Amino acid sequence: MTTIAIIGAGRGLGAAVARRFGAEGFAVALLSRSQSKLDALAEELAADGVQARGFAADVRDPASLAAALERATETLGPIEVLQYSPLPQKDFMRPVLETTPADLVGPVEFSIYGPVAAVHQVLPGMRFLGENRGTILFVNGGSAVTPGRNVTGTSVAFAGQAAYAQLLHEVLGEEGIQVSQLIIPGKIEPGSPDKDPAVLADLLWDLHTRRDRFRHQVAGSD
Repeated sequence: MTTIAIIGAGRGLGAAVARRFGAEGFAVALLSRSQSKLDALAEELAADGVQARGFAADVRDPASLAAALERATETLGPIEVLQYSPLPQKDFMRPVLETTPADLVGPVEFSIYGPVAAVHQVLPGMRFLGENRGTILFVNGGSAVTPGRNVTGTSVAFAGQAAYAQLLHEVLGEEGIQVSQLIIPGKIEPGSPDKDPAVLADLLWDLHTRRDRFRHQVAGSD
């Protein structure tokens, strides 16, 4: 059995992805800051037949994130799929003329240092699994491709993450490791034909299995 690690796992998209990949036989490593919330979510998933465990980590602390991913591998097995999808903090989203250098520290730690640390931790295991197995999935809001003047921190940091993801796609694609980005403009909306969590989970499954494109942008507007 191999594992999907969901960084930023919660009861919305994270739970839907856990169920989608769990139905395909994946074990699920759930990562976020709150161990108690992760444990509760893992219990809910277990009731649906999904093997899941929670591993607390702070994405703004690279050592914490790497250690949690190492524990996940030791507990559940090799990480075949990494999903980086934590929800940005509200204080990252300030108007451009009110954004100071200090205001950009958090977004950059969150959206650039975090994924770089995570990728470096899981990449050796993905290479060990062999060609056309490993997948790295980035989930971003619309400001990753269209910056918004009132959400400066996420616009700047998401753009950096998108550049990093595309570079990974180019380089790791040569090794048979897929790197893809899902862009979700606006809010995730339960019941929506385009942005329901289960619909989005299906899109992420397709990006993993079809391995035919870097970016998929969901219909909708910010």
